Amino acid sequence: MEQQQQPPSQTGDETGRLDKRTPLAHNDRQRGRPAWRKVFEGPMTPAIEVSQLHKHYGHVHALDGVSFTVEQGEFFALLGPNGAGKSTLINILAGLTRATSGTASVFGYDVQKQYRQARRLLGIVPQELVFDPFFTVREVLTIQSGYFGLGRENRPWINELIDSLLLTDKADTNMRALSGGMKRRVLIAQALVHKPPLIVLDEPTAGVDVELRYSLWKFIRRLHRQGHTIVLTTHYLREAQELCQRIAIVNHGRIVALDTKDHLMEKGSGGMVHVEIKLDPMQAFSVPDAWKNCLVRQDDCSVTFRIDRSQHTVLEFLDQLRAGGANFKDFTLHEADLEDIFVSLIHKT
Repeated sequence: MEQQQQPPSQTGDETGRLDKRTPLAHNDRQRGRPAWRKVFEGPMTPAIEVSQLHKHYGHVHALDGVSFTVEQGEFFALLGPNGAGKSTLINILAGLTRATSGTASVFGYDVQKQYRQARRLLGIVPQELVFDPFFTVREVLTIQSGYFGLGRENRPWINELIDSLLLTDKADTNMRALSGGMKRRVLIAQALVHKPPLIVLDEPTAGVDVELRYSLWKFIRRLHRQGHTIVLTTHYLREAQELCQRIAIVNHGRIVALDTKDHLMEKGSGGMVHVEIKLDPMQAFSVPDAWKNCLVRQDDCSVTFRIDRSQHTVLEFLDQLRAGGANFKDFTLHEADLEDIFVSLIHKT
């Protein structure tokens, strides 16, 4: 009988300290190949496996029986409104807080019982701007690298991170002197400095400029092509729609949707449609009170509504606008996007 595949083994003692020979303790000499790839070849252990995870803060049930799996190499989105439980889940994976019950593992390593091994395989970009004010950018990355047993051999990767995240002219600048956007770039570099196979991005583009957003996603896409597993939380749902392969939506500590992006869009968009009304700029247009809750945007040339076709047909909607005295030249229909599906699911739960 064929033996069941065990979680990836590493050379090291029971405390989790890794031998210098393990692929995680040095750069892979093969250019462009992540150091961890040797460890996980063969039948795949899930990058993340969460089962019946509960977390209580007093009377608050922050996580209520969450279960899901993220396979190696996926680009996975974890979405939800503020207070849904996303950050609590990430903190449990990172070992920053303990679950009340249930299990969570990273590449087969339990995040509580084998936290050293799990933590080495994980890089997290936190939502909050946390930084050491006494060191330069390069010093911060060098110190972070040392926490994972990496020394001079990691300098080329540190230089590549600095260059890829547009930090070259700030490399020798003290962290206190950086802008908020620059500090976020450094946080991203810190999370990647030990080349973790699993990268969790918690609101990585919150409050950053367009240039950084573009350069960051270009760099993250490259890491994903090389085999890294990416987990993204974001309130910019267009980012999730463009980047991610599977999406989980969390609300009130529970997963309310979990599917591939294409299936989720197919199932969720059936009833929703955007109706863009082309206005005559020479005539006034006011939104009828009955449809104000469906208004998406309005300007001098057009007004867009989000219509649930399970409740109203488009013709019914247009007839009601005309009956209310609205004058318009033309209209266009647009199928719903991920934001529409997200809003619909959150309102239902």
